[in-house]
Amino acid sequence: MSAKAISEADGKAVLNYHLTRAPVIKPTPLPAQSTHNPPAKLATITFEDGDDINGVLDRAEATFPFLLQPGAKFVAKPDMLIKRRGKSGLLKLNATWPDAKAWVAERANKVQKVEHVEGRLRNFLVEPFVPHPQETEYYININSVREGDWILFYHEGGVDVGDVDEKAAKLLIPVDLSQYPSNDEIAKSLLSKVPKGVHNVLVDFISRLYAVYVDSQFTYLEINPLVVIPNKDSTGADVHFLDLAAKLDQTAEFECGVKWAIARAPGALGKPVVSDGKVQIDAGPPMEFPAPFGREMSKEEAYIAEMDAKTGASLKLTILNGQGRVWTLVAGGGASVVYADAIASAGFASELANYGEYSGAPTETQTFHYARTVLDLMLRAQQHPEGKILFIGGGIANFTNVASTFKGVIRALREVAPLLIEHKVQIWVRRAGPNYQEGLRNIKSVGQELGLNMHVFGPEMHVSGIVPLALIPGKYDSSIKEFDG
Repeated sequence: MSAKAISEADGKAVLNYHLTRAPVIKPTPLPAQSTHNPPAKLATITFEDGDDINGVLDRAEATFPFLLQPGAKFVAKPDMLIKRRGKSGLLKLNATWPDAKAWVAERANKVQKVEHVEGRLRNFLVEPFVPHPQETEYYININSVREGDWILFYHEGGVDVGDVDEKAAKLLIPVDLSQYPSNDEIAKSLLSKVPKGVHNVLVDFISRLYAVYVDSQFTYLEINPLVVIPNKDSTGADVHFLDLAAKLDQTAEFECGVKWAIARAPGALGKPVVSDGKVQIDAGPPMEFPAPFGREMSKEEAYIAEMDAKTGASLKLTILNGQGRVWTLVAGGGASVVYADAIASAGFASELANYGEYSGAPTETQTFHYARTVLDLMLRAQQHPEGKILFIGGGIANFTNVASTFKGVIRALREVAPLLIEHKVQIWVRRAGPNYQEGLRNIKSVGQELGLNMHVFGPEMHVSGIVPLALIPGKYDSSIKEFDG
């Protein structure tokens, strides 16, 4: 499972669309709605470097007509995975569109410091303001663990909710959904401090929320505040999710990609739909997984992410310290974690330059472009008096052809061999799996041919055993046997 955060707008769009469509595990206290929710009113406004700020905001009015509704009031906020926006002064509440527009314009593309992190505010969300009394605010969270999914509920919500892990009522939904709790059990476990008049509404909402959580492969979902406004005779209530944070299982895209897309299509967001009369095959835009606030993707990271999106293999790259001495070309997500841990354990965490992996049987060409990108980054950085270390590592591959992927790595090494020598790069190789002998034999032969400082090991070496040999003085000596082909 790869839990990746999504934007608040995307999370709300998926929830709004599927809340009346996802199949509930058990019948809820209320009958199913006869109609689906109306399109979500979520104006996502994005700014790039060099954009005309007022021009982008003017175009937003055409894209999201609800912004020009007479007398409407709005909430404006950055939508960039920023926590505690209210406490950082990054919420504009109960504002007319001209006021919200001016507030966004004042902050768009500006550097903002949130706690200890700085970043440019590029993505904003503007949505209708929901007036409500404080006592109608609640907190709800669903998160996945090995045993199942925890639902946390607290009878107070908002920015001052405090430590909900300590205070909230909790209910574990087991993996075996045949044991899903009854409506009475949900109310008893979670709603003991909530007015009885809204129990049915909340039990219905919680069950439908959990249905979306499961059906759309969420791994984390937090709504704070969840606003439940009772009607006059307290027999029902309107439910609003005002602030939302969510993560999806990115590996479920093959299964849920269409569900994520259709919820964010123009029609689902109330945007004008321009049709040329042709049937469109795509349900909507593919889900985006933004980088954390303060860490914008470099062109190299964006390039690898684009490659990753176009293949069934996995290609990941994050630059941690472009001037670092220690670089990795690691096959496998698990191995990438092991190598990062081993490098940190050796005392070189501050020198670890990148984190990433290639896996899932990428082609020789894909591996070449991935390796060439990492090598280009390493050799573009200034030389270090002690040289640099490159780990070409991995565990025992299940189905990835080691010989084939190593052909891509070898092509990349050939292109930059003189620079590898100039930068005094030590190359440490450890790999196993299908055709590993051929792959190791080829890369060792090329290392000798090009005069590279290279050490090659097979499965006789522990997966990360090469790390201390390379980084800790005195650990490596001639008695340690390398792969001999």
